[in-house]
Amino acid sequence: MTELHLPGFGPHRMAEPAHLDLPAGPSAARTVFAAAHVVADPLGHNAPGAPATVDWDTTLAFRHHLWFLGLGVADAMDTAQRGMGLDWAATKELITRSGAEARAVGGRLACGAGTDQLSPGPHTLDAITAAYEEQLATVEQAGAQPILMASRALAACAAGPEDYLRIYGRLIGQVRRPVILHWLGEMFDPALAGYWGSTDLDRATDTVLALITEHAERIDGIKISLLDADREIALRRALPAGVRLYTGDDFNYPQLIRGDELGHSHALLGIFDPIAPVAAAALHALDTGDLDRYEALLAPTVPLARHLFAAPTFHYKTGVVFLAWLAGHQDHFTMVAGAQSGRSVPHLIELFRLADTAGILADPDLAADRMRRFLAVAAPTG
Repeated sequence: MTELHLPGFGPHRMAEPAHLDLPAGPSAARTVFAAAHVVADPLGHNAPGAPATVDWDTTLAFRHHLWFLGLGVADAMDTAQRGMGLDWAATKELITRSGAEARAVGGRLACGAGTDQLSPGPHTLDAITAAYEEQLATVEQAGAQPILMASRALAACAAGPEDYLRIYGRLIGQVRRPVILHWLGEMFDPALAGYWGSTDLDRATDTVLALITEHAERIDGIKISLLDADREIALRRALPAGVRLYTGDDFNYPQLIRGDELGHSHALLGIFDPIAPVAAAALHALDTGDLDRYEALLAPTVPLARHLFAAPTFHYKTGVVFLAWLAGHQDHFTMVAGAQSGRSVPHLIELFRLADTAGILADPDLAADRMRRFLAVAAPTG
């Protein structure tokens, strides 16, 4: 196999890619979304603070890759750099384009509706509600399932739990199909600290459960990204019948999706973007009852995920795009808002090594060649 030198590690021999038994369609036992990244136009002016310039053909081709593997696509989420470079104009176009592509192939699509078209600074609760309503209309016009994203503006302006219950209740009452709620922890976005009206997670959980219980028939599920498996399991067991728990725990997803005698989590995960083929094969094994194969496929991806989502967690998008470049899904390592600078060279070297160990690089020669070219510029050894 191909060998290359990795600074800090020495010679590295590329592993054989994982042999995968891919499914013929979506998982029968779990509802699963991969939160997909966007591909920047490398010749666009994608500088910090500039409007996003997207390579639409490559961005949409990656969504077809996920649908082909039987995964649903969660679009316009934080993995797509919402709040970190993907402005509302580009987000609206992404939702519209993804909706058309999903209809063309029968792919499952859910899209985030938030309030990020609002300027920074204080806003009234009516203005926040109107911003949500504008984005919900875009999602529904695209034919996608709505995801009510956590709102920085609401986190900054809500006086307490009652404001969350009132605004979410109004929005849920307007949608044409059941929504997915979105609880993103402050490790993913520090501006969301105290969401649901309290920094006490037990009190916040009480609030979100009250909301779900009141509107259960119009809520498909809740995505929770707190990186706390015990808290997720407790919430899952407390949900009303028929309301799904979508794990967003990129540290503990194998055990949460597998579940226990009292239930299991479904999934809406950023890590399923770079590990999509392995995830699809693992879900197929789970469907057929081959739990050993399920564990064998996903276990090597966990060290990769824990490194990818290491603090500061919100920079995980840099690693996702780096892996997409190594895997051949795009021809460059350029990101919207120049976010390719979000991780250090040593971090990316370790990411490459862990990705190879996890068997997610289907073309080891291509990945090694691209890593050599990256290191020649980013870490020349003379």
